[in-house]
Amino acid sequence: MNGRKSISAVRVLPLVALVFATVALAQGNSPVHFNGSIHDYTSSSVASGPWELHGAWVLDVLPAIDKADISLDMTMSNFGTPPNPATPGQTPHVHHVVLKGATVQWNMDGCPAYPAPTNNNFGFQFTGQVNLLTGNGQPAPFDPAPPQSMLTVCVTGVTGEAGAVTFSNITLVFGTPASKHFGVGTVIHGVVTNPQPLAAGWMGDRR
Repeated sequence: MNGRKSISAVRVLPLVALVFATVALAQGNSPVHFNGSIHDYTSSSVASGPWELHGAWVLDVLPAIDKADISLDMTMSNFGTPPNPATPGQTPHVHHVVLKGATVQWNMDGCPAYPAPTNNNFGFQFTGQVNLLTGNGQPAPFDPAPPQSMLTVCVTGVTGEAGAVTFSNITLVFGTPASKHFGVGTVIHGVVTNPQPLAAGWMGDRR
């Protein structure tokens, strides 16, 4: 009999741990990690544009203090063509972007709109002055260290539908002077590749 009780206790412990973890996330006491990719292009108004944009990003949200950190690694290359001597300014290059400690707003006010069925009124956003902005590993020539450019990040998805993904889409918009390089008003679109099914809990308490 004692053996059976011990086995039952062992089985219950993982369940208890899972319950406590879920409650902690819903209350906003644990950081939430997101990651994804970027696949987009600039407008033709950018110097030597348009450019293809491809990259990966990681994002950590700290609901307990309403803060977020994001890191983006991105390439800029010729738009669907190999290097062309006629456009020598379009040289493939890379950018690293880091923004830390930005204040999170639990709404989508002012964010770029996505087509339906994305719920453009559900999600979160943050804006801040980037901590790092490089071009091919050195301070970007259009915004030398320390960088002054602002970056606005919006994350949205779909709720209230069977099989919906709570967070599916991300947008990034750079302010000056980086906007001169990426395009004034250019909205860089990307995808969230690790949906967080429990995220709605900690968002619901803050909207």
